[in-house]
Amino acid sequence: MAGNTPVPSPPDGTLEQATFAGGCFWCTEAVFSEIAGVRRVEPGYSGGTAVRPTYEDVCTGRTGHAEAVEVTFDPRTVSYHDLLVVFFTTHDPTTRNRQGNDVGTQYRSAVFYRSPEQRAIAEGVVREIEAEGVWRGKVVTEIVPFSVFYPAEEYHHDYFRRNPEKAYCRAIIAPKVAKFRRAHAALLTPAPAPTVPGGQA
Repeated sequence: MAGNTPVPSPPDGTLEQATFAGGCFWCTEAVFSEIAGVRRVEPGYSGGTAVRPTYEDVCTGRTGHAEAVEVTFDPRTVSYHDLLVVFFTTHDPTTRNRQGNDVGTQYRSAVFYRSPEQRAIAEGVVREIEAEGVWRGKVVTEIVPFSVFYPAEEYHHDYFRRNPEKAYCRAIIAPKVAKFRRAHAALLTPAPAPTVPGGQA
């Protein structure tokens, strides 16, 4: 789905949604797409006031939106808590309005909760992260109510998978994904079994 139309809730009542902003959505999408139980990851914009913003609009920093991802997941396979742990350990939640060289409110760290339960879990994970000393600084991630999510333009979708040779993908996204795979191997989607000639597995 694209074209800056708000995303509806998943029709399957067994699925849930989470919305995270952790800097460039190309990176965030690439990480969450590898988690078992995640059915869909969609890059887009959330947390602003403008209706149906474009990428160019958001890049001005005047719409109030953050680059975000909408994660549709099966809680029977992966918990919201585990998604949050991945979120807080694969971007720097201690830098306000910045991730690396990407600077601006559109690159802020945010959790857009959809229920009191999601809010409580997010606040709990922040306490866990700070207690464990995962980051030296204080977590500045915004934990705010979800309002609306606008999908990004089509060329942003599956960006890392479709553009692995791009300089940004090689220098920034690939190392981030590799770090995620090492730190959270238990959450990875299993690789498909190789096909054996003759139809025998």
